[in-house]
Amino acid sequence: MASSHLSNGEAKSFVEIPTIKFTKLFINGNFVDSISGKTFESIDPRTEEVAARIAEGTKEDVDVAVKAARDAFDFGPWPRLPGAERAKIMMKWADMVEENMEQIAALDTIECGKLYHWSKAAEIPQAVAALWYYAGAADKVHGDVLKMNKEFQAYTLLEPIGVVGLIIPWNFPTFMFFSKVAPCIAAGCTMVLKPAEQTSLSALFCAHLAKLAGVPDGVLNVVPGFGSTAGAAISSHMDIDAVSFTGSTVVGREVMKAAAMSNLKPVTLELGGKSPLIIFNDADVDKAAELAIGGIMFNKGEICVAGSRVYVQEGIYNEFEKKLVEKAKAWVLGDPFDPKVHQGPQVDKKQFEKVISYIEHGKREGATLLTGGKRMGNKGYYIEPTIFANVNEDMLIAQDEIFGPVLCLMKFRTMEEAIERANKSRYGLAAGLVTKNLDIANTMSRSIKAGTIWINCYLVFSLDCPYGGYKMSGFGREFGMEAIHKYFQIKSVITPIYNSPWL
Repeated sequence: MASSHLSNGEAKSFVEIPTIKFTKLFINGNFVDSISGKTFESIDPRTEEVAARIAEGTKEDVDVAVKAARDAFDFGPWPRLPGAERAKIMMKWADMVEENMEQIAALDTIECGKLYHWSKAAEIPQAVAALWYYAGAADKVHGDVLKMNKEFQAYTLLEPIGVVGLIIPWNFPTFMFFSKVAPCIAAGCTMVLKPAEQTSLSALFCAHLAKLAGVPDGVLNVVPGFGSTAGAAISSHMDIDAVSFTGSTVVGREVMKAAAMSNLKPVTLELGGKSPLIIFNDADVDKAAELAIGGIMFNKGEICVAGSRVYVQEGIYNEFEKKLVEKAKAWVLGDPFDPKVHQGPQVDKKQFEKVISYIEHGKREGATLLTGGKRMGNKGYYIEPTIFANVNEDMLIAQDEIFGPVLCLMKFRTMEEAIERANKSRYGLAAGLVTKNLDIANTMSRSIKAGTIWINCYLVFSLDCPYGGYKMSGFGREFGMEAIHKYFQIKSVITPIYNSPWL
């Protein structure tokens, strides 16, 4: 059983919990109540108690937010500022996020159980880096000059696409906020953002900082609410020009359908995954086990690229299985404010029950439970690190994205078998390889249908490295210059050439 830093199932605080200041919708530069007056509860997954009541945005609120964004785009200064001027405001915003790092990290911890010290050390610095990165790109995106046939020339303009709907998930609230907002705002667009209903507080706080940094009213609007109402209103809105969604494949399909049925707005989808980690006989077993445990247990398995299917070549399988179980049993669960803890609670009751139900499926389907498989403590949504062996690809736990600390361990013989089994999934977001053989690494990386392949590493991200999926893991790319280009329209301008000495 994994070790615990829980005391009688109760989570105590290791830091001072900040006062929650912003719980209303942020529209046109102001915090306002929802038109209906409705609110919803934000539950602290450590204690199962209400952390805050947040204004519930619906279609009517989205309409108001879209009008503010449309006016800011059509008549306001933001799209008309030189890129360097937008960059100055973005850099000031980045400084303010950095200055308020502890408060933002605490808000994410009390809403979704993220490790507080990890958020301070990694997630929020990466969010700040996203603002820096795209601020640097704001004045460096240009069209091309083209020589056409006959006596004509052309050039292309990259124009901001307009009002953008951004729908973000709950597993990395602050980073996902900025990884979408930063390229969108750098391109000169305006936006309506819906955070996940589980994690609205940090988005609202960061919107407050945007106003202080000088982002004009109406450029950024934040409408908390539920996917079936606020999210659906964004996806189907006739005056939203593009949508970027990160979340489940099921919801992604609905977003795409709504976009098609409304004004045919372009959609970017970053969806689910069931990523394989493939470990060959020549691997360092201890290092491979470390990659495997981190690849699935990081962020309590609530990450779309989690290495949830681990394939180990038969020559080292027994040794690897033993080491993996040892590491899982040493994994520390507890209050995510505690710096000694590796894993906090699942985000909410619904996700907790979903993960537990998949564990029960695995048992019924005949997989061997090596360790874990139970709730830890009697308060909070804590689940033990869980490892199943003797899994085959037809089992539900090997097919579905569980989004929790559940690993499927499988054995393979040949490289060809590993390729076939790794690709036997409707998803294609990421994959990992552990081998010292360059030929194997090259063949595997070209054969696996996934948007990111990690070789002898896992969960390595960079803002200048494009990220996205194949198959039902979605399309379009986050990060890199690919991310800012999706917020532009390309306009071709063609002119005749008169009396030129050459064509």
